[in-house]
Amino acid sequence: MKRDVIIACDFAGKEAAMDFLRKFPAGEKPFVKIGMELFYAAGPDIVRELKAAGHRIFLDLKLHDIPNTVKKAMAVLSGLDIDMVNVHAGGGVAMMRAAIEGLTRPDGSRPLCIAVTQLTSTSSQMLEEELLIKAGMEETIVSYAKNAKAAGLDGVVCSPREAGLVKGACGGDFITVTPGIRFADAAKDDQVRITTPAQARVLGSDFIVVGRPITAATDPVDSYHRCIKDFVI
Repeated sequence: MKRDVIIACDFAGKEAAMDFLRKFPAGEKPFVKIGMELFYAAGPDIVRELKAAGHRIFLDLKLHDIPNTVKKAMAVLSGLDIDMVNVHAGGGVAMMRAAIEGLTRPDGSRPLCIAVTQLTSTSSQMLEEELLIKAGMEETIVSYAKNAKAAGLDGVVCSPREAGLVKGACGGDFITVTPGIRFADAAKDDQVRITTPAQARVLGSDFIVVGRPITAATDPVDSYHRCIKDFVI
């Protein structure tokens, strides 16, 4: 699978997102992530508009509910012609299987579906003391990834630090989508388990999701190209 950079378009509304994307040359259409903030503010129309403009879209809503609810929600989201969508692996195998059922269109096609293992803001201390998960971070993430594979999902969201472990447990074709990306000279913000784009490439990430290091940069297009150079090329 060809590696790629996904820009996290975590903006408060449609106009802010569109203004940002207009900074790119007309023929350059980066892969973008639409998360909860933008989707809840702008609704499904932002997905339709960006798809029509030529962007690939990772819809990052982290669905986590009873299987029937997730199945029905995924059937709706599949109609938006998104390229990738996710659930939370904490919902269990039955829920993840239901997600695949809902996503699959009558012609058998569907978007890629991946599962969040643990957020990159989750520390080992939080895992044990707040979530009451006594297994270590790496063991927990690998277990969640195995559940996702058993449910028929295409991959998981994890930090780059766990990408190699996931590949080892689930196979080289199992996709790893990794946020928590920062340049070596950048602030960590609210992320805990982070790496640089170049480190993520070495560790086995298939896609890196990059937000503020690109969107808040003085020259966002240059920062995006820096990510492409470090991670893809």
